[in-house]
Amino acid sequence: MTPPALDVLAIAAHRDDVEQTCGGTLLRMAKLGARTGILDLTQGELGSRGSAESRATEASDAARILHVSWREALDIPDGRVENTYANRVKVARVIREQRPRVVVLPYWKGRHPDHYTCATLGYEACFLAGLRRLGHTAATADIEPFEVHRLRNHEPHRPFKIVYATLYYDVRPTFVVDITSEFEAKLESINAYKEQFSDQAAGSKDFPAQAEIRERVACLAHFYGMMAGVKYGEPFFQKEVGLVEDLRTVPVQTL
Repeated sequence: MTPPALDVLAIAAHRDDVEQTCGGTLLRMAKLGARTGILDLTQGELGSRGSAESRATEASDAARILHVSWREALDIPDGRVENTYANRVKVARVIREQRPRVVVLPYWKGRHPDHYTCATLGYEACFLAGLRRLGHTAATADIEPFEVHRLRNHEPHRPFKIVYATLYYDVRPTFVVDITSEFEAKLESINAYKEQFSDQAAGSKDFPAQAEIRERVACLAHFYGMMAGVKYGEPFFQKEVGLVEDLRTVPVQTL
């Protein structure tokens, strides 16, 4: 049976990226009755800590904490998230299967190549997923047969909206989601990655000490929350101009 469509699908390069950048927002949406999902492009096999297998278990634990309805990890190599046609088809297949109304991508600039490549790859895959003849031409010759089969089994689909989680890059957000009520669970979902964020010698220069994680997450959430007049927030960017129907309902006080 075809599962219900997702309302929101967050796509990220690595397991734990979504928890850090928009985990509170996914939980907030779930509380409002939305079906949410996470697509991790890689399995984290190049991580300094843990393994792909342990990361998979931790990702499942984090998804339960955030009340995520669906989660999957693709087999794109960690550290080699490349915007190839084959990779776009893999993501397009997921878009067709899950039929999200909203897709969340990482911002298209940043320190990690996997992150900013994910933004372009994800956007172009969303476009491809809406092409009716995708999977029915000679262009699929280099695509794995099972991907082509699954692609053909679902109708074309494009999300209505694509937004970008900007926490990994210093850019003024277009809007902020209030995650004050969801902050503790967001922090719990991050801490579900025990091998990633426990104190150990491996990767100690790149990862904060366990005792500092709460303060770091809270400082960022508080910074963006203050922009919108709430305690904790998560920042997002949209390319489109916003539409307002009633000036009396526009949130965030000016003076």
